[in-house]
Amino acid sequence: MAKLLILNCDDFGQSAPANEAIMHLLEERRVSSATIMTPAQGFDQAADWCRRHPEASIGLHLTFTSEYDAVRFSSLTGRPSLQDTDGYMYKTVEAFERGSVKADVVAEMNAQFDAVNRAGIAVTHADNHMGSLYGIVTGRSYLPQVFWQCSRRGLPFRLFRHIDPEEALTANAPGVEATLAKAVALCDTLGVAVPDYLLSHPYGIEPGETYDSFKAMLIAKLYALPEGVVETYIHPALPDADLGARIPNWEKRVWEYKLMLDPDFAAAMQEAGVQLTDYRYVAEKLRRPRLGSAFRLAKLALGRG
Repeated sequence: MAKLLILNCDDFGQSAPANEAIMHLLEERRVSSATIMTPAQGFDQAADWCRRHPEASIGLHLTFTSEYDAVRFSSLTGRPSLQDTDGYMYKTVEAFERGSVKADVVAEMNAQFDAVNRAGIAVTHADNHMGSLYGIVTGRSYLPQVFWQCSRRGLPFRLFRHIDPEEALTANAPGVEATLAKAVALCDTLGVAVPDYLLSHPYGIEPGETYDSFKAMLIAKLYALPEGVVETYIHPALPDADLGARIPNWEKRVWEYKLMLDPDFAAAMQEAGVQLTDYRYVAEKLRRPRLGSAFRLAKLALGRG
């Protein structure tokens, strides 16, 4: 079985330096796709590029948090439960989970999907900024609502069918296997395709980490990639003195941009037998039969899975 990798650029639309980096990587075909943030101030620039490049795989980065003072933004709907006292989306996932109201979250999801449609972008998938919809902090998950949104539109969503034992972020989480099984069964029942695996790496610069050690770590992941369709995501950006001084770990974003253009990374991809793919492939090849999935979901709900 082939090793297929989706390299997705998150935060398309966050800022001009992020947009420029992502557009360059997409044009050079060094990455598979990007997901766009409709509430962010760089959305119009990103959307203009998308209209001129309909061949690109562009997803919707469902956004409910605005974590940086340097680039804060408000919800599209202006619903009070989705914003802090300053009128911006919450800075943390915990604040969003505790403050949000389900009806307002659904309304904002619809507004963000409507925004990409009005911009003339035929999105190929969806994912979620900072994992705010997953219920990671308090258990208040909005995944059923987002799965329904994707089902209505025939879109895949960033989840993962299997847990890679080498993926510390998920493999060691308490109860993750049972929770994941139910989520995947619901996706399958609703006809929402998902990749086989999701791999991550630390967002910030680790103690003692350098560009060279970061590069070596990601190249090692290429050689250890499980068979199937794997997604990993990056947040590339160009060097920028202002944002670099005001946004933590901006240098890591610059490293990610640099690595995608590094000939050593391209050579490792080829030597490891890894092929880039995108969410169009996921939509076409990875949907599961819905009736059988509904029976599996019912068994899991009754504790018989």
